[in-house]
Amino acid sequence: MSINFELIRNPFGKLVLTTLDGVVHEGVAAVRAFPVQAPEDGIALVNHDGKEVAWIDRIEDLPAAVGALVREELSGREFMPEISRIVAVTSFATPCTWTVNTDRGDTEFVLRGEEDIRRLTADTLLISDIHGIHFLVRDVRQLDKHSKKLLDRFL
Repeated sequence: MSINFELIRNPFGKLVLTTLDGVVHEGVAAVRAFPVQAPEDGIALVNHDGKEVAWIDRIEDLPAAVGALVREELSGREFMPEISRIVAVTSFATPCTWTVNTDRGDTEFVLRGEEDIRRLTADTLLISDIHGIHFLVRDVRQLDKHSKKLLDRFL
């Protein structure tokens, strides 16, 4: 698949998009349309004013070098650790501190209230801590028995 733009990183670390007709957009940012349900599909490249200057249907359809730049930009911009195990909670009343294993390492966070656990799909949860950091549970069914037991007390 051919793309209708060129994408490079300049010496200052900013992404620069050049359209086929030669229009240059410096400092573009990559934004996912569906960060949880379809993280590799539907990526907008937006300029510093937030205006979309390019659309990517699927990252895997891009040339390898461009896809790597887009993934790198997304990973630097987004921080949503994925919980793989709930080790412990300090209390079943909120606020309480959760100790969890994530894809970004082990951590603790404070859950303010049950309303900070949002169900995105039947098996996907988004948990917000008191600092506004979102933790993803991609598939509740994949958690171990101990984690499910702790989580069930809050759902």
